[in-house]
Amino acid sequence: MDNAATETPVKHRWRMVANVRRALLMLFVFGQTAVASYYLLWVLPYHGGTLLEIGMLVLFAILYMWIAVGFWTAVFGFVIRLTGGDRHSILKRHTEPELMETPLAKTAVLLPIYHEPVHWTLSGLKAVYRDIERSGQIEHFEFYILSDSRDPDVWLEEQVAWNNLAKELGAEGRIFYRRRPVNLNYKSGNVADFLRRWGKRSKYMVVLDADSLMTGSTIVRMVRLMEREPGVGILQTNPNIINGQSLFARIQQFANRFYSTLFANGLAAIQMGDAAFWGHNAILRIEPFMKHCGLRKLPGIGIFGGPIMSHDFVEAAYMGRAGYEVWLEPGLGGSYEESPPTLSDELARDSRWAKGNLQHLWIMLREPNLRFAHRMAFLNGIMAYVASPLWLGFLILTTIAAADMTLSPIEYFPDGHQGLFPLWPEWRPEWALGLALSTLALLFLPKFLAILDAMIHRFTGEFGGLFRLFCSVMLEIMISVLLAPLRMWAHSRYVVSALLNVSLEWAGQNRTEETTWKDAFITQLPGMLLGGGWSAFAWSLDTMFFLWSLPVALPLILAAPTAVYLSRNSLGQALRKRRLLLIPEESVAMPLLEDAVLFRSREIVNSTLTPLEQAVLRLDHNRLHQALAWDHRLGSRKAELESCVARCLQDGPDTLSRSEMSQIARDRQSLKALHEGAWRASPDSFWGRCIGQLSAQSKDT
Repeated sequence: MDNAATETPVKHRWRMVANVRRALLMLFVFGQTAVASYYLLWVLPYHGGTLLEIGMLVLFAILYMWIAVGFWTAVFGFVIRLTGGDRHSILKRHTEPELMETPLAKTAVLLPIYHEPVHWTLSGLKAVYRDIERSGQIEHFEFYILSDSRDPDVWLEEQVAWNNLAKELGAEGRIFYRRRPVNLNYKSGNVADFLRRWGKRSKYMVVLDADSLMTGSTIVRMVRLMEREPGVGILQTNPNIINGQSLFARIQQFANRFYSTLFANGLAAIQMGDAAFWGHNAILRIEPFMKHCGLRKLPGIGIFGGPIMSHDFVEAAYMGRAGYEVWLEPGLGGSYEESPPTLSDELARDSRWAKGNLQHLWIMLREPNLRFAHRMAFLNGIMAYVASPLWLGFLILTTIAAADMTLSPIEYFPDGHQGLFPLWPEWRPEWALGLALSTLALLFLPKFLAILDAMIHRFTGEFGGLFRLFCSVMLEIMISVLLAPLRMWAHSRYVVSALLNVSLEWAGQNRTEETTWKDAFITQLPGMLLGGGWSAFAWSLDTMFFLWSLPVALPLILAAPTAVYLSRNSLGQALRKRRLLLIPEESVAMPLLEDAVLFRSREIVNSTLTPLEQAVLRLDHNRLHQALAWDHRLGSRKAELESCVARCLQDGPDTLSRSEMSQIARDRQSLKALHEGAWRASPDSFWGRCIGQLSAQSKDT
């Protein structure tokens, strides 16, 4: 299989190391879970002697194992960093002089977009372009804006913004724009369409998201690493979250930037050449990707039928099955993305991701010849959402058990227990306390390991100093405790909806808006009622059970104010002024990030006319859109388009549906006829008034 099949035995040595590390991880996780489950068995009154207690034990073991995997991954990362880094990583295989001497191959930088804020998104791409230009290697790169936008006012604005960007950068023939007329298979279909048309133009492709930023030096370095490692099919960076403004975004930004130092290094050390692909901020070898990573529709029913929604893990698994390596390399740096600004936006995104990740269950169980590590990556992604309904199920069983013990007489022969001797219920509060503390240690000890790591490697100053770093960690822990039950309740609903195959809309993300009190109460009211009802029921049962329920019930009750205050930019900026939740990128000047902020903050002339109205009236816009349009007046389509044009000229575009507006905006003759007809309109007509607005705007500018 070209270069992948001819790797030297030295490069395969990582597989033996990876197997040893994974075996140790499994030993620690399973061993610790067995001990914790034994403790729970003896904490339960009947020691697993009832079906209810068996159910609690099973759910506890699964959840504890899930938490333990994260804990030991962080410990691995801590040890790896303590010993000077992973000497088996691909970045350590090559010296810096070797990489600098490596010639570059032609690389496509892809920006798939769907109803994103146009100026904001293309300003980010502009910053990436400028940074590659500063590296002196821009001639090796081409840029492709791949639009799936459906609203004509959005994609017409995209076309104008792309044209202006190419002219401003002097990049005509280097920055391209393509909009798919038919939106199939989400982002993976968008990229696949690009590969069918232009895949053979480049050897590699770097895939970005709308909020992605990558330094030119990192992108160039990735290309050189791929040239040095012909057996690598995908090289994934570890994106750090930046530009957080709201309190919620700054919490997520701090947690990602500070804790990922351990978690990313631990994950990379365990996965090695069987890493996952996260869909963006990565470089891919185009030829094997085109040959082996095409996604077929799932053949099942319901959620397990139709197009694959979350494509990235699947593509990594297919690349691994074809014999190519997939690496996560945290040492690359210079890779960034942004957090949703509010809890509501994060949960809206999770509602889509939950369905996509659950689809992976079919692939994990049914797809042949996948590597074990990639099957485990699927399981990890599935558990990210299934853990919530499992936790909810454990709480429900615990409540039933508490109610049964309080309201019913003690059963000495429960669930068909037979024999001469009764089964005496026993309570061991000291064991229960120890088990609770061990679970909390798994959750929170990695956060304090990260502080210790920062002290050892002397970078606490990058996060505001040791005292402020400690305060930031404690604040993040407090907010995480508040958010965990909210996410649990939301993810539980999403999993149920996904399994019932409830259809979801794939829309662009909010980047700036704060949550209103009305929206917060509408979205969070079911959880608030659940938390209040559960807490009241717990109070009626037993005081101790009520106190035990508060860490979950109280955050649910406070869900609306939590969502509102976390969305506030003023609170986030107030903490930043006090150097809390600080990240290094906010203290050290970086040309890429400074450019992104500068370009996005530049004022653009906000016209009173919509992009469609400007496409009709402005000659420069009209000619641009004509050049990008096609002739669609064939057969019956001609009469249909002429009718749409006539109605638009008579009464304006509001008389047309979005589909009809898209049809005429995609047709060259219709655009020409609209321009000529609108400028002949009487002054008191719709188009006459628009011309007046355009003239007034021209005078003001």
